[in-house]
Amino acid sequence: MNNRTWYDEINELEAYLRVKENFDILCQKMDIGGHRARLYSIDGLIKDDLMQKLMQFWMSATPEQMQQITSPEQFSEKFLAYTETQICRQPEEMSRNLLSGAALLFVEPYREAFVVDARTYPVRSVDEPEDERVLRGSHDGFVETLIFNTAMLRRRIRDTRFTIEVVSVGRRSKTDVAIAYLDGKADKKFLDKLRTRLKTLDVNSLTMGQESLTEALVTKGWYNPFPKVRYTERPDNAAAAIAEGRVIVFVDNSASAMILPVSIFDFLQENNDFCFPPLVGGYLRLVRLIVFGLTIYLTPIWFLFTQNPTYIPDWLRFIAIEEPNEVPVFVQLIVFEIAIDALRLASLNTPSSLSNSFSVIGALILGDFAVQAHWFVPEVIMYMGLVAIGNFTQPSYELSYAFKLMRLMILTLTAIFNLWGFIAGQAIMLLLIAFNHSVSGTSYIYPLIPFNWRALKGVLIRRTMNNFNS
Repeated sequence: MNNRTWYDEINELEAYLRVKENFDILCQKMDIGGHRARLYSIDGLIKDDLMQKLMQFWMSATPEQMQQITSPEQFSEKFLAYTETQICRQPEEMSRNLLSGAALLFVEPYREAFVVDARTYPVRSVDEPEDERVLRGSHDGFVETLIFNTAMLRRRIRDTRFTIEVVSVGRRSKTDVAIAYLDGKADKKFLDKLRTRLKTLDVNSLTMGQESLTEALVTKGWYNPFPKVRYTERPDNAAAAIAEGRVIVFVDNSASAMILPVSIFDFLQENNDFCFPPLVGGYLRLVRLIVFGLTIYLTPIWFLFTQNPTYIPDWLRFIAIEEPNEVPVFVQLIVFEIAIDALRLASLNTPSSLSNSFSVIGALILGDFAVQAHWFVPEVIMYMGLVAIGNFTQPSYELSYAFKLMRLMILTLTAIFNLWGFIAGQAIMLLLIAFNHSVSGTSYIYPLIPFNWRALKGVLIRRTMNNFNS
């Protein structure tokens, strides 16, 4: 192969990669044992100290050493044994490796590119997630770097059956998606289905990370608000799910893991249940179950009693509105539901230094001032406040908003059709849960259907660790 042909291929590759247009694609020209070479890398995604050592080693090579090499494989074994390396022959594969952070080394006269994995990514510390805090146990959390997340799982699961596979998704983004599972424990049919689905996804890019992947995987039943995927930012949660036979899916640049498949009962458990003795953990789980019921039924039942005072028994007369105003109770409840979400959205965009002041202002406006202005009755504020607090006992935002939408639906039907609307709301909610399916196509209400008493007892009652299956 003559120099012109080698240069022609290099120039074509540079045009394909748009090296001249991109200031952050670096090109280093070198001489390795009398052979011309070029090294391409992305500025900011490469380990400078490691590449400096490698370049010093390459440039110290002699022509006699190069004469002994007759193939790219031999060059890789002699000059690239210091780091992880692979030989790449396709331009598309070269560009994907370069743009993901690896360095490309071209040495005359070889047509192949040597992919040098000396990448590094900007990363934040593995702090505990804000919405999944525990009093005891580990206090680390997933970050946006895929390799860091898989390493935290490897640290917890030291089993040769533990497997992590990587698939590239997206025609433009080429996003790395990792599948972690325990071979022999996870459902093989579901794994095959998930692999096939990921490899055949026809999307340009995973713009919003995991949510984009979830919407691509779940194409049916978009109208059902109950989540089919459980997210966690805790490595211990993910490790426990893998031990139970679940599949964990990571999306590069996303700081949480997807747990597949799940049923609605999986959302009833939390880390704090297992950070305390069984009796205390069982009590916390019971409190959570009660709060779940209150977040759905507290305001609809109270509103039904308000519409029908004759339904209120004598021992519950204190829940009746003593001083009603001209604004209908249904309107007050809906306005307050929207106001709570507006405050939540506003708090996300409020600087941390002003968050406390914002909370005080919000409480004053929606509290005492609203009552004095005769916008709300005190009972509405109290009950909606209890519901808002109850929503924070559920770390899953998806499930909490599913409860919220069900509550709004029941309230609306009750306002229109009274008692029959309340009953219809319960029926619609139960049907949405019953006819929902997990990502694997299994029952969403397992272990209730199909019935498995041992599994159901484990969901409702906190057991000792010795009772869990190995």
